[in-house]
Amino acid sequence: DLPSGSSQDGDFKAPTERRRRRLLIKKMPAAGAIPANSSAGTAVTPRHVSRIFVEDRHRVLYCEHNTVHYGSALKRLDTFDRQGILHRLSTYTKMLFVREPFERLVSAFRDKFEHPNSYYHPVFGKAILARYRANASREALRTGSGVRFPEFIQYLLDVHRPVGMDIHWDHVSRLCSPCLVDYDFVGKFESMEDDANFFLSLIRAPRNLTFPRFKDRHSQEARTTAQIAHQYFAQLSTLQRQRTYDFYYMDYLMFNYSKPFADLY
Repeated sequence: DLPSGSSQDGDFKAPTERRRRRLLIKKMPAAGAIPANSSAGTAVTPRHVSRIFVEDRHRVLYCEHNTVHYGSALKRLDTFDRQGILHRLSTYTKMLFVREPFERLVSAFRDKFEHPNSYYHPVFGKAILARYRANASREALRTGSGVRFPEFIQYLLDVHRPVGMDIHWDHVSRLCSPCLVDYDFVGKFESMEDDANFFLSLIRAPRNLTFPRFKDRHSQEARTTAQIAHQYFAQLSTLQRQRTYDFYYMDYLMFNYSKPFADLY
């Protein structure tokens, strides 16, 4: 339905405007007010807000579940004392961006394992190859390079995985605690430029501040798309795809993503 007062001439704008309005989950409470169901209650610990970055000038909190390339420009919320944490949770605009889980997983694999990496290869690669590749070569075990996607998925789904989880493929529902932190704005990677620029206008950021369009790493390669993700998941068995979907089920459910394969249940 058209908003009240809209004309037929504005029909083509309605879906976009409705989508944008849905991104703004709620209005901010009055300064200093802490709603009864707010994340500013006693349930929040520094661990719950360890991935939330603080921009005090525009009073914004941003949960980032990938590596942030801000250097020391932004502080993390868990570096403040409890009063500072609660004050910002109750008065700042809280923002979260999410991505289709399978695409996010494939993007992380391509970035961390298909290119030289001085951290992920020796820490994760060595452990993955030693545990999941039969007759791994001495060179592979020495460098940790050459992990294949099915081996990476074996590690991900192993309840006794040899190394811990990582922010690049952990659940967003755990990294950003959306059940505790009452986010005001949830955008999606798939429409990030539009969503981010809309958010900047929402907080009245300077007009010359826009979201960057460039790909900061491995710029010669295409971004991970649904088609590329499907090519990687085609290397897996039906059971592995189902178990991976189950692994990310809460992210699919909470952020309203469709099942990526028709045979998933």
